[in-house]
Amino acid sequence: MSENISQNQAPPSRAAQLRKIGGTVRRFASPKQKFEMPNAQSGLKVVVATDAWKPQLNGVVTTLDTLGRILTKFDNEVLYITPQDFHSVPMPSYPEIRLSLFPNRKVAAMINKFKPDAIHIATEGPIGRAARRFCRRRKYPYTTSFHTRFAEYANERWKLPVEWGYALLRDFHKHGETMMVATPGLMTEMEERGFVNMKLWERGVDTDQFRPIKTDIFADLKGPIFTYVGRIAVEKTLEDFLVLDLPVTIVFVGAGPQEEELKAAYPDVHFAGPKFGDDLAACYSASDVFVFPSRTDTFGLVNVEALACGVPVAAYPVRGPLEIMSDAPKGAGCLDEDLKVAIMTALENRDADQCRTHAMKFSWDAAARQFIANLEIPGFDEEFWLRSAKMIEDPILPT
Repeated sequence: MSENISQNQAPPSRAAQLRKIGGTVRRFASPKQKFEMPNAQSGLKVVVATDAWKPQLNGVVTTLDTLGRILTKFDNEVLYITPQDFHSVPMPSYPEIRLSLFPNRKVAAMINKFKPDAIHIATEGPIGRAARRFCRRRKYPYTTSFHTRFAEYANERWKLPVEWGYALLRDFHKHGETMMVATPGLMTEMEERGFVNMKLWERGVDTDQFRPIKTDIFADLKGPIFTYVGRIAVEKTLEDFLVLDLPVTIVFVGAGPQEEELKAAYPDVHFAGPKFGDDLAACYSASDVFVFPSRTDTFGLVNVEALACGVPVAAYPVRGPLEIMSDAPKGAGCLDEDLKVAIMTALENRDADQCRTHAMKFSWDAAARQFIANLEIPGFDEEFWLRSAKMIEDPILPT
């Protein structure tokens, strides 16, 4: 069944878009196109609009990339709309982050051509705003997710008052059907800040990719080796780690706007640059302790990656690490307001098997299902979305 929509007609109403027919979803379409009904066995078509994408190395990119790989294993289709699709300029003081120029028309054209079943807006930058503008003008429902403490970062770098930053974020997310957040604690915090319509989308780790590896990647460095992985930037409070008097080699894996400054100030630190795949797993595996000095991350996926490689975590007892380590065994690491105490305790008690066992609790299979179930559009329940994505019955990923 299809409907012809004249070029001069207004966009179809939400009720028309969301009508459930024969157990399938109506594909979104532009007013110039016909609605098309997917085959019942065709899986879902999902748009993910994100300003954070490769070659950035951070939890947002890892999360979205892994989500797409899992969804496509179940024969769903994922269209990423990223800065790679547009002319872009480097963000001031953050050259590795690209800001897309005038993305509105192309974003609209990409969505119209793809005709998705669901639209997810992952970031609040130019691409996210263009996708949000498109959805609101067409009255298309969409979901968002909260990944980054933009308000705190903007305050740290540009002195923008934190509450101004959160006011901008509340305005961005308020019209979505659901704002997905990584942890229950973060959800509580966001509720206190006035955010609404939230659902949990927990993070996972690819325990096949991140595993203990025998490696000599740091064989020429004096041990023990304490490693940080992630963006090298002021909001990560990396100097809290660097100023400690530790008889070790410190390794930084990643890149960022503070890299050259820290290289000059701390010449004994080994800067390995960005690493991916098996090379990244090898960096974790060759370390004695993974150190995470950030106080602002909403989760900190790198902590779970390190644990999956058999490496204990040392961090402050703040939101992200607390959510990961609250029930961790003694050998998996230590959280302490004295970062040196956390590091030395993690080193003393490290147990690779306990680290790996704790990391296995963070399943990407479950996280992908949770994402699909959160595509809450009026008229469709969680079971409908999971069944449409062919992810409701077998809890084991296809090989």
